[in-house]
Amino acid sequence: MATRLLRTNFIRRPHCFSSLRPVGSPTVTASTAAVPEILSFGQQVPEPPLHHPKHNQTHHDIDLSDQARLFASVPTPDLLRSTAVLHAAAIGPMVDVGSWVMSSKLMDNALTRGMVLGVVKGTFYDHFCAGEDASAAAERVRSVYEATGLKGMLVYGVEHADDAASCDDNMQHFLRTIEAAKSLPTSHFSSVVVKITAICPISLLKRVSDLLRWEHKSKSFKLSWKLKSFTVFSDSSPLYHTNSEPEPLTAEEERELEAAHVRIQDICRKCQESNVPLLIDAEDTILQPAIDYMAYSSAIMFNGDKDRPIVYNTIQAYLRDAGERLHLVVQEAEKEGVPMGFKLVRGAYMCSEGKLADSLGHKSPVHDTLQNTHACYNDCMTFLMEKASNGSGFGVVLATHNADSGRLASRKASELNINKKNGTIEFAQLYGMSDALSFGLKRAGFNVSKYMPFGPVETAIPYLVRRAYENRGMMASGALDRQLLRMELKRRLMAVIA
Repeated sequence: MATRLLRTNFIRRPHCFSSLRPVGSPTVTASTAAVPEILSFGQQVPEPPLHHPKHNQTHHDIDLSDQARLFASVPTPDLLRSTAVLHAAAIGPMVDVGSWVMSSKLMDNALTRGMVLGVVKGTFYDHFCAGEDASAAAERVRSVYEATGLKGMLVYGVEHADDAASCDDNMQHFLRTIEAAKSLPTSHFSSVVVKITAICPISLLKRVSDLLRWEHKSKSFKLSWKLKSFTVFSDSSPLYHTNSEPEPLTAEEERELEAAHVRIQDICRKCQESNVPLLIDAEDTILQPAIDYMAYSSAIMFNGDKDRPIVYNTIQAYLRDAGERLHLVVQEAEKEGVPMGFKLVRGAYMCSEGKLADSLGHKSPVHDTLQNTHACYNDCMTFLMEKASNGSGFGVVLATHNADSGRLASRKASELNINKKNGTIEFAQLYGMSDALSFGLKRAGFNVSKYMPFGPVETAIPYLVRRAYENRGMMASGALDRQLLRMELKRRLMAVIA
């Protein structure tokens, strides 16, 4: 089987920090501290000063100023580990060396491999991952909920597969993930997450994306194998990946595509039977058209409940065409009477997007400035919340580490009289990151989930490398968490001494 684990090109930096720059130099406060300030590699963001709430703060706002209340449910040993891991991940050279080791020939030696994986497991893995199998992850979800009230999103941690055998194996893991979620009280979890790249070979996703792009370019070009779906392009979508008419799928490729459809449909059916929402993750634009196509065709088949969707697709707001595509899909879904679920994120592939576009002589599909990405995210968020508020069956997961977006959503929810507890709107952050924001949103009355990947340590390596890069001092949200953790540890220490 060809599920890739170590020493692959998937162990890569998730962000190209020099390609997306903030406009101006805004002051970092507790309100803006969760906004990732994207700078060039190696440049550290200063630890943000904390500001207490202003006197005109309303009950609709989230409060990140009182670390004692935010971390009240977290045991001191957990605080110590979190502080150590997040501070280690903020040291750029340490992250660079660690990622090099994990993708080097040292991992071919049994002795050094065991030593490296042992260190990783006791530090980054235990901090960012939920366990080595579905049952262990379910128990971690249970313990996190019982301690903090935060729900869990279960994510089998494999990212890519290259052949049918590994795709079939991954599908079985996803089915076991659904069973694990089903075993939990519904109050403890929110959804399971699947990556299409783990159940359909990468090469086939690229081929299907090329053909879909060419179909959009040439209206006379027809795809006989295409299932009913919603649009995956707008007029501003990047099409430069496909400059000439692709060869049609071979008979073997069509069989592989049908097998991939069967896998995702089996997963969706299991989720529908178990009443477990399914979130489909996003990828680079070179693959995303095929992922969107499969996600929307699955939504048409399985989102039959008018009150709550089963299948959620992901919208990446750092893409310039994100808002247009979202509006088009919602318009088509409403016309067809299909309830839709969306997970809204900013995005994680700036570097690879920019490099590919530049190599082909085109502009990056990512917004030019960080502020434009924030504006797109907030516009999409507001649009989705308005749709969800009218009882049309829309479900929205606001995946953000940005406190300003959280505050805006909180005020919008109150303005629209959205029920914070019925699951229509929920927030999500990565497990091990932005805990202050998670606790603040939970205290404001929202459903909040942590994205909790699980799987063998070696399977989680690409995911852990991305988390390390995101925490290496480049994101003010990480700086805020580190500062709050230090303050709370100091407060507890002083309380013991006193």
